[in-house]
Amino acid sequence: MTEERKLGLWEKYLTLWVALCILLGILLGRTVPQISEILAEFQFAQVSIPIAICLFFMIYPIMVQIDFREVKRAIQSPKPVGLTLFMNWAVKPFTMAFFAWFFLSVVFGQFLTPEQIQQYRAGMILLGVAPCTAMVLMWSYLAKGNVAHTLVMTAINSLTMVILYAPMATFLLGISGIEVPWVTIALTVTVYIVTPLIAGYYTRKWAIERKGLEWFQRKLVTPLVKIAIAALLITLVVLFSYQGHLLLAIPAIIGMITVGIFANILVIFAIPYVIAKKIHLSYEDAAPVAIIAGSNHFEVAVAVAITLFGVQSGAALATVVGVLTEVPLMLFLVWLCKKTRGYFD
Repeated sequence: MTEERKLGLWEKYLTLWVALCILLGILLGRTVPQISEILAEFQFAQVSIPIAICLFFMIYPIMVQIDFREVKRAIQSPKPVGLTLFMNWAVKPFTMAFFAWFFLSVVFGQFLTPEQIQQYRAGMILLGVAPCTAMVLMWSYLAKGNVAHTLVMTAINSLTMVILYAPMATFLLGISGIEVPWVTIALTVTVYIVTPLIAGYYTRKWAIERKGLEWFQRKLVTPLVKIAIAALLITLVVLFSYQGHLLLAIPAIIGMITVGIFANILVIFAIPYVIAKKIHLSYEDAAPVAIIAGSNHFEVAVAVAITLFGVQSGAALATVVGVLTEVPLMLFLVWLCKKTRGYFD
């Protein structure tokens, strides 16, 4: 890498922008309560069309960056790929479901109603089943890990979600006592993962063939990333215009949900980090594996929660907490990686 990569203004201060949009949403909800009625007029099959558009543009820029040739080459290095897939699909969803139950039902159960517990658990489960986002590329770079491996695993995770997200989410929601029709969640995955994936594939193919790879990276990917963050922030404004009153009434809820998410991140970070040492991976490969495991694809989780449970649901709120905490928690993992690098020497 000859060019130094740095967090842009939008990415570096994402938590700040998220907080400001939450405040704006709450303010709109209190001063213009008719906003929910206005948005309700733009619906199809109980799905808000403006929100659906925003959710598409949250996920599409990630899919554009998938290089299927790199995915094929990754098979030549099975250890880091296998460990990443194992953590993301065989471990992480179940540990998140456990911590969601433990903290919301056991530790904080006396402060929440049964309906709140069920909704927040659903949101946390949807977060746990959505492995990593394209932002892990930056976290891997800051941790001085193998960025090429990170890019490949981000692509592979996006592809595996097409097959595994619907059945895994349906299973974990089902054993948690939350009834969700399998057909509904499968349709959601099709709309919010498969469609952006296909659009992203053909966009990438056309851009590189017509304009070249450098133009694609500088003139297309960079603006699309900014569009994705803008779409996320607009979605947050709408979300909190609906349910901002809940934060004002019970602000501790954010803390309750965050504790469970943070506990899961620490456990899911530590397990592959230790395993990587045991199977003789270098630090450059171990750091991305652990960071990818700790990250959540919150864009998909938010989209599915809104579609399944509604904009005003506790499940949607829980996934938004994942957005709010993503940057500071992932920067903490980067710090942990740097501090423990000597463990692999």
